[in-house]
Amino acid sequence: MTKDLYVRNISPQATEEDVRKLFSVAGKVSFIHLVTEAGSGAWTGRGYVKMASEAAAKEAINILDGARLIDRVIAVCAARPQKPAKNPPRTPGRKAPSR
Repeated sequence: MTKDLYVRNISPQATEEDVRKLFSVAGKVSFIHLVTEAGSGAWTGRGYVKMASEAAAKEAINILDGARLIDRVIAVCAARPQKPAKNPPRTPGRKAPSR
């Protein structure tokens, strides 16, 4: 089990504080990241919540998956590990390898 949770279907009216208050019923919240599109900054309705312990994360999934936050029913699950980038960022000042 992980302490990191993935949350979908978050209301566009919800703030980080709204999410923190909701998840704090399951335990201490360490970190919240509400996802926006990279180019436009538009809200995506998704986010990540990191709980202080694995027990709190498990409790959050059990009691909050299917809970209502403002005007939407959210989905909560364990976050999957981030995949490594296919094309790692280039180091400034270095040329890309020739093919």
